[in-house]
Amino acid sequence: MTEQPARRTRAARPTRPAWPAWAVVRVLRDRNAALYLGGVVVSGFGSSAMWLVAGIWVKDLTGSDGLAALCVFALWAPTLVGPALGALADRTRRRPLLVWTNLGLGLLLLPLLAVDSPGTLWVLFAVLLVYGAAGVVHDAAESALVASAVDRQLLGDFNGLRMTANEGMKLVAPLAGAGLYAAYGGARVALLDTLTFVLAAGLYMLLRVHEPEPRQAGSSADWRARTAEGARYLWSHAALRPLVLAGGTTMLFAGLNGATIYAVAEGLGHSPAYVGLLYVAQGAGSVAIGLVAGPLLRRLGELRFAGYGIALTAVAVAARALPYDAVALASAAAVGVGLPCVLVAALTAVQRETPDALLGRTAATAGTLLFAPNAVGLALGAGLVELLPYQPLLVTLGVTRLVTVLPLLRRQPSRASASATSDRSSSDANPA
Repeated sequence: MTEQPARRTRAARPTRPAWPAWAVVRVLRDRNAALYLGGVVVSGFGSSAMWLVAGIWVKDLTGSDGLAALCVFALWAPTLVGPALGALADRTRRRPLLVWTNLGLGLLLLPLLAVDSPGTLWVLFAVLLVYGAAGVVHDAAESALVASAVDRQLLGDFNGLRMTANEGMKLVAPLAGAGLYAAYGGARVALLDTLTFVLAAGLYMLLRVHEPEPRQAGSSADWRARTAEGARYLWSHAALRPLVLAGGTTMLFAGLNGATIYAVAEGLGHSPAYVGLLYVAQGAGSVAIGLVAGPLLRRLGELRFAGYGIALTAVAVAARALPYDAVALASAAAVGVGLPCVLVAALTAVQRETPDALLGRTAATAGTLLFAPNAVGLALGAGLVELLPYQPLLVTLGVTRLVTVLPLLRRQPSRASASATSDRSSSDANPA
């Protein structure tokens, strides 16, 4: 762990850059944090491009909005078994696991070179499913390793900046991916994603962290018991439970809303490639909120920070029903600002409040509760968008989400949660 924060003195404080620039500087001066963010940037670029192109690819080959939406469902579906996959992060050293997972993901994409007709789309969906499963293991290992490799005082700001780096790729990756796809096809985008995973693996190899040998599970019964420990810890924790449940509800609605994206583009009179522009607007919103997430968490507390973000997202989703390009772009940006708030709050709280030996399983369980509803929402939305007009569906989703957030805003933060936010000079944070 870096000792950089310990070397700062009171005399240096008057020279701090303006808020929130100081938080960004502190994170980037931490060697491990900077390497992590480098890995997030390069792999996030390839993943964002591939994620968008997969839907466009299917839409072009089949003409179906529902099948295009199922691409994202295939990526999210493995979160349904997140606790079992996340247990791997507590059974082995996490840095080597990150390295090998990235290399494996790079190789996994190569079969996509054979996808060129509706009859070969099963290859694409199979790859996306395994891609999502490997991503669950990767995220659990990363969350656990970050908590020990990065100064705990930087966790909040690191997670916010990580959100900025990851979502910020939507400013360039979707347009670059759509352009590459239009010129050369989906296979070239898959090769680009492979290269980014290899580069990310190299950056993770440079991390400096000491990891003790983890305790190995014995029998299958021991494996099941250890897997369930993360869920029990999460559910019994008064500060974590409401945040994770609020995040799961939010992501359910996000999945339903996300399934309408191609219908929105078609309703505005645009081709499926227009979806890339909407993702750019959403990425811009996520970049903005990620830069200020840590300071806002300290001022508002986790519950209110999450609640305000959910409320903003609800209004933006309802507004998307209006048939105007400017409204569609503005609502996408507002979703980008609001949606990450509950994820930043919940995942950072998990990192702070969970013992290291349980962190892989607990982070994966939290990931399941947060992101599995997104997969369910995408699947339901893929069916609903084929049966119903998308405008009344969006209005219903927005109003319902606004009603569900009221209990969270009324709830007072627990004493443990409040102290966890206020005791750190720099605090807090991601579908996947």
